[in-house]
Amino acid sequence: MAKDLYEALGVARTASADEIKSAYRKLAMKYHPDKNPGDKAAESKFKEISGAYDVLGDAQKKANYDRYGSADGPQFGGGRGGNPFGGGFGGGGVEFDLGDIFGDIFGVHFFGGGGGRRKTMRGGDINTSVHLSFKEACLGVAKTISFTRMEKCGGCNGTGAKDGTDVETCKYCNGSGRVRQSRGFGLSMVSPCSACNATGKVIRNKCGGCGGRGAVKKTVEYSVNIPAGIADGQTINIEGEGDCAMNGGPDGMSGSLLLAVRVAPHPLLVRDGFDLHLELPITFTQAILGDKVKIPTIEGFYELAIPPYTQSGARHILRCRGVKRLRQVGSGDLIVKIFVEMPGKLDRKTLEVIRGLELDKNEFSKRKAYTDKVGKL
Repeated sequence: MAKDLYEALGVARTASADEIKSAYRKLAMKYHPDKNPGDKAAESKFKEISGAYDVLGDAQKKANYDRYGSADGPQFGGGRGGNPFGGGFGGGGVEFDLGDIFGDIFGVHFFGGGGGRRKTMRGGDINTSVHLSFKEACLGVAKTISFTRMEKCGGCNGTGAKDGTDVETCKYCNGSGRVRQSRGFGLSMVSPCSACNATGKVIRNKCGGCGGRGAVKKTVEYSVNIPAGIADGQTINIEGEGDCAMNGGPDGMSGSLLLAVRVAPHPLLVRDGFDLHLELPITFTQAILGDKVKIPTIEGFYELAIPPYTQSGARHILRCRGVKRLRQVGSGDLIVKIFVEMPGKLDRKTLEVIRGLELDKNEFSKRKAYTDKVGKL
């Protein structure tokens, strides 16, 4: 048994309450005796981490332990030499409720406190995808998707029983949905009842419509509003539209519908966050004389004015013509980068005309700076 409780859970002394709980849940699921039957080492480790969490999971006990080395404060154990598990294995015993820890396994979640806690079954999540065009992702769109899910049976209202009188209280947990098991050393565990799947009820006569499952499979058409600015690879979580809870009854919770977004690329525009980039090639003549060029934007075409003497690599920024910001006000920019494309081959007559223009006599600042530096090498 580790002398230091933080060491037992594998967390730092600065760990938050959520980090401590998360570490305990992972270790408890790994070393639980039900998952390691007959493994004494696993059982010992489970007792160790359970004792550690009994202290670190309680704000007052944790404060006492951090200050005095004992969960009960200086009057018990005092100093760092006291029992690090705060008397958890003494005469009073320690009880751990594993309902929260194993809720994801059994599909059961408990709400409230103590013996009066309410059991709520939750169905599974459904993973599917939605395919969007580049424009739809940038501006938002309403889409109708089709998928199959488990829905609550109308014949039994999700109970799985033929009628209301065909359900009886589980004799193993007396209707609580939880069972208590002793683990020795004054330690007992409270976990979901496997006999009734933590529902507290057992069906005598099953519903003919769903075969006692409380749910039936259906294909549904669902309309979803895709927000403007959604990006490829993001996931939309729609709560309550997943599978219903099996035998969850009228209070059962449905899982979530998880939509993976797939966006088709644009033939010319490239997205970077909420900005769009466009590489625009122009001719040598357009660069010298200037021109007006039609370019694509999300909302249609735009006529971009190319000023005379435009250099290759020049950038034009069109404000607020990019992607609408996801669930925010405003849009990104459209950034156009100019590339001056030279002719591949000219005939002799054209070449003679160009030589006659004596263009090299013009002032080329970058060329002059380069030749000056070369001359100094």
